[in-house]
Amino acid sequence: MTFDANSEQEASRQGISFFERYLSVWVALCIVGGIVLGKVAPGIALKLDGMAIYVNEAPVVSIPIAVCLFFMMYPIMVKIDFAEVLKAGKAVRPVGLTLFINWAIKPFTMYAIASFFLGTLFYQFIGPDAVDYVKMPFGLDLSVGEVYGAGKVVLVGEVKMLEVPLWRSYLAGCILLGIAPCTAMVLVWGFLAKGNDGHTLVMVAINSLTMLFLYGVLGGFLLGVGKLPVPWQALLLSIGVYVALPLVAGFISRKWLIAAKGERWFKEKFLHVLTPVTITALLVTLVLLFSFKGETILNNPLTILWIAIPLLIQTIVIFALGYFLSKVLGLSYENAAPTAMIGASNHFEVAIATATMLYGLSSGAALATVVGVLIEVPLMLTLVKFCLKTQDWFPHQAGLETPVADANTSVSG
Repeated sequence: MTFDANSEQEASRQGISFFERYLSVWVALCIVGGIVLGKVAPGIALKLDGMAIYVNEAPVVSIPIAVCLFFMMYPIMVKIDFAEVLKAGKAVRPVGLTLFINWAIKPFTMYAIASFFLGTLFYQFIGPDAVDYVKMPFGLDLSVGEVYGAGKVVLVGEVKMLEVPLWRSYLAGCILLGIAPCTAMVLVWGFLAKGNDGHTLVMVAINSLTMLFLYGVLGGFLLGVGKLPVPWQALLLSIGVYVALPLVAGFISRKWLIAAKGERWFKEKFLHVLTPVTITALLVTLVLLFSFKGETILNNPLTILWIAIPLLIQTIVIFALGYFLSKVLGLSYENAAPTAMIGASNHFEVAIATATMLYGLSSGAALATVVGVLIEVPLMLTLVKFCLKTQDWFPHQAGLETPVADANTSVSG
């Protein structure tokens, strides 16, 4: 899409471009388009979905999604001035607050909210007698009839499975979402909200490392179904493909282009070409995701609702907490927006991969993680708009009112 200079400048003065302002509409159209594609051309969706890197028979990295995410992340990464990243890393308050929300608050509020809604409020709707058959826990060889946690070992065909209440399976998926802070898409949300990309990138790096140590510990504790093994390979591979690859490409190409062409050409010419790429890649990603998972969603419309409500409430609660505490601590808007966004969003790629490895592709836990994808993008875009409209609640960081990215560059062209 192309607009004349006056209309684009007017949109910038209002804080968000025309294309960004109606991004929720494009997102909705892409979600519908993806579901329709999966329905009318299931062979294409299955073939694309099968193009993946597998770990322990679980599809950890979808190659088509990885390509889309690269083009989604690269335009953000290449705009980052790494001197600002170093400054952001020294800011104790925003970094400390982000870690506190992500690891001391968020996993436990997710457990409490999901337990209440799935295990109490929606219990009768899900079905008191409804059960799910999930994989046996890793490393255990139990006999048929043995009770393990909330489940019982049964034979499904000739395979030993663990029969658990269906609502508990959904709860497990919600927990896996709650303990997986976002390390990829949050860069998009922070960028759209005109936050400090340096702070966002620092927290992506810290959360990526912290996940390696706390994901398994918190998962095992909250799931209450035995010790959850840390999916080291899945985590490392996912972080490497979704974050490290575009980060390295952006860092190297930024240095080379500025050295070869100059900073003015880089900002006025090169970045202008990249401006629509992030949003375009986001929309293509949505079409792909929902062409893969659309059949599951269509087959479980009410179930999607029961799972979506607690996930929606959890996201809003964590965002509000992060935004409020940022205000209390006197953070600038450029740090407050990504701090709230990082806490609210989830690393659904890792959650889906882990649920598949632990419980199986057809499990209720895997379905719950897919619902996380369904609600996150439209909801996070709404929160981005909320942040942009409430910038005056916070002081602005000197020299970073349009942070890191060039002030004349918007996401859309």
